[in-house]
Amino acid sequence: MSDFDLVLKGTLVLADRIVEAGHVAVRDGKVVQVGQGAMPAARERHDLGRALILPGAIDAQVHSLSQRDQEDFRWSTRSAAAGGVTTVVDMPYDEGNLVCSADALARKVVHAGEQARVDFALYGTIDPEEGPVRIAEMVEGGVAAFKFSTFGTDPKRFPRIPAGLLEQCFAAIAPTGLTAGVHNEDDEAVRAAIDRVKASGITDYRAHGLSRPPLSELLATNQIYETGAATGCPAHVVHCSLGRGYEIAAAYRAQGFRATIECCIHYLVLDEENDVARLGGKAKINPPIRARAEVEKLWRHVAEGRVTMVSTDHVSWSEDRKTNPDMLANASGVPGLEVMVPLFVKGALERGIPLTRAAELLSLNPARHFRLEHVKGALEAGKDADITVLTPEPYTYDAAASGHNVVGWSPYNGIRLPWRVKATYLRGRLAFDGTDVLSEPGTGTFVRPLPTLPLMGNRA
Repeated sequence: MSDFDLVLKGTLVLADRIVEAGHVAVRDGKVVQVGQGAMPAARERHDLGRALILPGAIDAQVHSLSQRDQEDFRWSTRSAAAGGVTTVVDMPYDEGNLVCSADALARKVVHAGEQARVDFALYGTIDPEEGPVRIAEMVEGGVAAFKFSTFGTDPKRFPRIPAGLLEQCFAAIAPTGLTAGVHNEDDEAVRAAIDRVKASGITDYRAHGLSRPPLSELLATNQIYETGAATGCPAHVVHCSLGRGYEIAAAYRAQGFRATIECCIHYLVLDEENDVARLGGKAKINPPIRARAEVEKLWRHVAEGRVTMVSTDHVSWSEDRKTNPDMLANASGVPGLEVMVPLFVKGALERGIPLTRAAELLSLNPARHFRLEHVKGALEAGKDADITVLTPEPYTYDAAASGHNVVGWSPYNGIRLPWRVKATYLRGRLAFDGTDVLSEPGTGTFVRPLPTLPLMGNRA
């Protein structure tokens, strides 16, 4: 009789160590044992040789519904499964359904649950006209965090939250133990810079970086952390493109404040002078892609432990919204779910950074951040058997050729990757076999954070 349903053997990449000739054993969708040496008996066993076996990645920043009738969870989670991502945390700025109430949250849970191929958690936000009055009901509904913005892209779908209202929201969130994440660009500074760029007549790739200079990002970063310090709310910068931002976050942590900071994979891979110059609107992202020297600063912060987690900020805009010759007229954001894990592994290996950072920044820390660590984030007994397998098969990435993306373009097209996602397991079941996504729509489930002690007490 088999002891386990599944055993995989290879090089285990854990957050605190690398285990050569290690194995992970699964029963009933959960990790039961992590060991080394001879494989135990199982209904299904795979000796994967030199393969890397990592905990399934948790992408902390995904926009599945930013463009109506475009991507949706059916496609975003297909890309996720093909990329070794087993949980996506989806943003609340959906076209047609700002997730700012318990009802809006419930609608999204049902909608995503019918389509998702991997598990999902959800952000909530507020309607500025209502203020923080619905924060408590969204916590009860199961949001994993809240998202706000110091810059207003759209007054209804992606609104600016002014300083006083942001403080009120932080104060309302603080007792729940959840985190307030904020888009970190100062509205006044950005709008002044945009006016300067337009007056100059610059419309090519340079326009975007000039319209969002470093100071506009750093001013907002300081505001976010000071608001967290004043209210006792965990404060999170959701994407930082500048080395200076990670130094600011570290300084707040050294002072005893809960100040976390996220790096998107595009800031670790792309640079302005080469990639933005070449790709134009297809590399337009907020905050902007910076110079290569800044990219290398970010990798040093990764190596030194100043980065909380790495995500994609994935959004699959249709190509017509990314190819305007006027740089500022393009939509902001890029797809990345399918390739985040291989890109991070490539970058870490090239710089001599231990792959334990991959397990930490792509899995363990996001699980802790969103209070999902009771079921997600590590190859540990009792947690979901979410597993990513990488094999040493060099290949050139091509989003159109893979077939797992709703759009056929990617800023990462043409990059040579040394490791390929060969398998993705969701709760012990094969979701991606290296070629095909096997996980059907509806397989993914809504993951709620563990309630805080005050909330648990309220239910007693």
